[in-house]
Amino acid sequence: MKPSVHTQKEYLRSLRRERILVHFVRILIFFALLAAWEFAAQKGYIDAFITSSPSRLWQCFRSLMASGSLPQHIRITVLETLFSFALVMGIALILSILLWWFPILSKIFEPYLVVLNSLPKSALAPVFIVWFGNNMKTIIIAAVSVAVFGATMTLYHSFRQMEPDKIKLIYTLGGKKLDVLLRLILPGNIRTLLNVSKTNLGLSLVGVIIGEFLASTAGLGYLIIYGSQVFKLDIVLLAIVLLCILAVLLYLLLSLAEKLYERHIR
Repeated sequence: MKPSVHTQKEYLRSLRRERILVHFVRILIFFALLAAWEFAAQKGYIDAFITSSPSRLWQCFRSLMASGSLPQHIRITVLETLFSFALVMGIALILSILLWWFPILSKIFEPYLVVLNSLPKSALAPVFIVWFGNNMKTIIIAAVSVAVFGATMTLYHSFRQMEPDKIKLIYTLGGKKLDVLLRLILPGNIRTLLNVSKTNLGLSLVGVIIGEFLASTAGLGYLIIYGSQVFKLDIVLLAIVLLCILAVLLYLLLSLAEKLYERHIR
């Protein structure tokens, strides 16, 4: 028993050391790239006007923060993303339940969902502007259209893959279809919901940026368009960096929710 316990402890230590090493190398590569970028810009190996540099981005960040405009742009993009994400998950869950509840609907509408999911949503953005106007509603609709069809298909197919024997058992014990949904389908697909949420939060952000490119006067997408139009590429690259940071933070938030769920069910 003792050797096996000792071996297990050594294995856990090796996993911990590997995780530390991976995080250290990631951070080292990140700062090495920043240093190389700054060095190349300072020495003139690259054109800092076109490629900017970490120091120029920092100065741009401080300037926009001092003017008070950057927090407003970030806040608008975050709110639009979260609202779009909530709509995507709500609509997808309702549609997937309806398709599961009425199999005839899935036979009718599944080809349409496949086509709509495959359609490039950026092509629809100008149409949305004509239909709904140049406002936040258009941005939200564009963001929802990017993610909702794929999320619906994923959830619906996950619902269909539940164990038939468990479904038969519920019916044998006198349960109804609503009992199957509430006691088996939904609880059995929480992990799928979390995984779909991770994907669709990023897609919602992408959709919001597409909408802000065409129908916005504020937001990080608007900053990118504005910076490119006035040839202030520091603003463009700063907005892109902030979008990367925002995407990471939102992903970590969902990962935390997933860990809390895993801890709860243990």
